[in-house]
This record gives sequence, structure tokens and C-alpha cells, in this order.
Amino acid sequence: MSARGPAVDRLLPLAGLPALDVPSAQAERARELAARLGMLRERDVDLAAPVIARVERIAAERDRPAVADEHRTLSYAELAAEARRIAALLEDEGVRPGTVVGVGGGRCAGVIAAFLAIELVGALYVPADETWPAARVRDVLDQAGASVLIAVDPQNRGAGGGRGGSAPHNDAQGAPALLEGAAEAGCRVVGASRADGLAPWAGEPRLSTLDQPRYVLFTSGSTGRPKGAVVEHQGMLNHLWAKVVDLELTGDDVVAFTAPLGFDISIWQMLCPLLVGGRVDVVGDEVGHDPVAFARAVDAQGITVVELVPTMVRHLLDDLAPGASPAGGAGARPLAGLRWMIATGEELPAELSRRWLEAVPHARLLNAYGPTECSDDVTHHTVTAGDLGLLRLPIGTPVVNARLYVLRPEDDGTWSACDVGETGELFVGGVVVGRGYLGDDDRTREAFYRDPFGESPTGRLYRTGDAVRLLPPGAGGEDRPTLQYLGRVDRQVKIAGVRMELGEIEAVLQRHPAVRAAAVVVHEYPGR
Repeated sequence: MSARGPAVDRLLPLAGLPALDVPSAQAERARELAARLGMLRERDVDLAAPVIARVERIAAERDRPAVADEHRTLSYAELAAEARRIAALLEDEGVRPGTVVGVGGGRCAGVIAAFLAIELVGALYVPADETWPAARVRDVLDQAGASVLIAVDPQNRGAGGGRGGSAPHNDAQGAPALLEGAAEAGCRVVGASRADGLAPWAGEPRLSTLDQPRYVLFTSGSTGRPKGAVVEHQGMLNHLWAKVVDLELTGDDVVAFTAPLGFDISIWQMLCPLLVGGRVDVVGDEVGHDPVAFARAVDAQGITVVELVPTMVRHLLDDLAPGASPAGGAGARPLAGLRWMIATGEELPAELSRRWLEAVPHARLLNAYGPTECSDDVTHHTVTAGDLGLLRLPIGTPVVNARLYVLRPEDDGTWSACDVGETGELFVGGVVVGRGYLGDDDRTREAFYRDPFGESPTGRLYRTGDAVRLLPPGAGGEDRPTLQYLGRVDRQVKIAGVRMELGEIEAVLQRHPAVRAAAVVVHEYPGR
């Protein structure tokens, strides 16, 4: 059984991180290159106000719809009130600041209210998706050290009812795998509906410092054991504001909440619109996995921002009949109200981008890249026709307050800085860098380092394991240097003395319109 209690006690402190061996001259060169090439992007954003504070401010100024799912729509005032009732339930259940609280279920308005409740009481959020097998639920809740799982019913209807108490109990409501996995992890299940009869929690949001851990998301580990990446409050808020800045989000925008709860993109999808008075529209799997139904939902519900993996973008384009809208008659423009399509999670092929730009020219296409360990996306790139001649599309330039460095290993074990046109490994610094892996010092030391490039809000540097190249201005559609993703560094191979990127070979194959996906592997044969 994993340890419980404050998460910070199970995180490796900065002093425990290894030093990245960058000679002083190369550290100075890396700083100069990053500044000159636009790999540093400093901007003041409001990191102090929790999301719930923004929600309540908007509710007081001019209440409006905040989130809608299949069963109900909540205004900003209603969302805040539900969050405060759940916060009162968490207090009754013995949740304390800095501890981890599980939220189990599927995408719905109640998940957002539960996240805001956890933010109110100063705890950490960890999701347990209702589609996970019991073993996955057990591993996540056990490693997170969660003692309580709030079970959210999409219809806001839970078993048990009545007032919550501190005595151990399990609610019957919830997917069987959630209940089984929670039981095996020693985590009691509490229905969110138990909060219905409680007086709203009246305190101010508990935010002691900007580096306070805010959530933990579990990524797959090479050993088969998931890694719990912890993101700080300041990193999460910075990423939310980065989306607001680069997508120019306003109160008129509606963002589709399509991501499974265990994916990092679910955080910004369910919270970002709430900073500016926009609306979150929850899209269930039945609609989200059906391209035609999804396109109809985008049109019917006025969705302006969508984020999908490239595979789903391809399916969507396949089912968009030329000159016809799924929600309208012949001749209507497809996805007429859509402003942005964000591609993430997989490499975005140039051929797929060409199809999007031709079929839906009014909706800009954003190529987004970033690791869970760094608060989600750290680069954005708006794809244009000028990019389509490249073998691989750019992943772009830093989001606000991310610091990016391209370094290459030398034979003596040190690292040196890469200039335009040179290939290296991407390292991330700045406020976006997370705290490390919860309760896993060894794997934290493998990926996180003390930042050798000067003072930063976190003092940490994250090694992505991704090979990138700095493209010169004008190489694609940008008049400034941009980053191009080349694949994982562990997929570089040397054949007959020549170093090759398997990902580049795949990219060439995928340029053919008849090839939808390609995978290249190396086979070694004994000499004859």
C-alpha cells in the first residue's frame, strides 16, 4: 500500500535532482541562442487567482452558462455553488490541504465541479476514468495515496444520499471496475450526490504558494508501472492562460470537452473557458467517436474550439461530404462556427493538414506539442500552406513562459547547445515544469534536472527524450525560427555508419495520399 498524507512529502526536493552537465560556456551559449531564436517567451499572466475565484467573479459580474453536458447545463453561479457543496463534503470526509483526492466517473459537469472543490480545499486532483479496468484504478489510486474517491454521476444522481460523514463507507453508485479498484487500493468511495444537502463551504480557496501541487496524472511507464506526474498550481494556470492568449479566447467561445479524464488535455478543456466567461461543452464518447455525429454536435452546439488526435481529424474529414454540412443542407459550409482545430497526441502529417486547410479553411489548424510533466503543451504552431512543403510539420514556438533549449550530448558526457539547422534533444524550463513523479525518486531523477541556465520559477529542467531541429525563418510558413519534431531519441539508428531517424522515413511514406499510417523498424540479419 502506498503512503498517504501530503503529496509534497512524497516528492523529490529540488536539491535531490541531478545536475545536467553543461559547461559554463555552453550554458551561456544556450541562453543566448534561446533568447535570440525566440525559444524564451516571457509574459505576465495571472497565476495567483485559482480557477474557482474566476468562476465566482464571473458569476457575480454577469452570470451565464458555464458548462453543459448531456443531462444539464450549469451557470457560473450554479457551478460555483456545486463546487462549494462538494468542498464541504470533502471536509466532512477528512480531506486536508495537500492530500490527494480521486474523482471517478466519466466526462460530465460534475467532474468540473469536483475539480473546483478540490482546488477550494487545497488538495490534489487525480482522475479515475470509468472505462479503466479495476487493476488500473487500483494502481492509480494506490500510487497516488488517495484515501477518498468522489464518484460523479453524469446525471447528478448518486446512491446513498443524505449527509456525508467521516465514518468509512462505500457508495454503490459507480462503474463496477471503479468500485473494485478503489476497494483494492483501500480507498473509500463517496458519491458526489452526498453533497446535495450540505451547506456550501464558506472559506477562501486554499492556495499557500504558487508552487503548490495541483494535480497528478499517471502516464504509462516503460516498466509497465504508471508514473504519476505532479503539476503545480502555477504551471497549470500558466498553461490555461497560454491557451487563452494564443487562441484569443473570449466569453463567446465554446470549447469541446472530448478528452478522457486520464489525459492531460482534459485539464485545459474543462477549465480554460472558465477563465474568460466562455462555455465548456461536454461531448460524450458515443458522439465523440462518431465523426458524423460529432460534426453535427459542433454545429448544433455552437462549439468554436475542438482538440482531437490526428487520427480522429482524418475520420472527420473523411465523413465531411464536399459542399455539405452534417448539420445543414447541401451547400452549407461545414463546421461553420469552428474557429480552431487543435491536433495533439500524435504527429500531425502534412498531407492531413493539406486536406484540412482545403476542406475547412475558415478554422485555423494548430499543431500542439507538450509532455504531461510540463503542464501539457509547451509549443504551439498555426499550420499554413507554407508549411506543407516540409517533410515534417513544425511544432512551433514556446507558449508563454516556457523556456526551450535544444542540446546535444557530447562524447565526454557533457551537453552543448544547438543552433539553427542542428538536431538535438529538447529540454524544457520555466514555470511550466512540473514537480516530478509522485513517490518515485528514481524515475524523477531520470527525467528532471536542476536548471543550469539561471534562475527560473521552478529551478527545474525537464528532459523530453524527443529529437528536434531548429528550422530557420522562412523554412515553412513562419518568418521566425521554429522547432520541428523528429521523433524519440531512442529511435535513432546507425546503418553502415550513417545515423538515421526512423521517424523521417515514416514521414516520407506518409506523404503519399494512399498511406494513412506507417511504421519503420530495423531488422538485423547475420552476415553471409
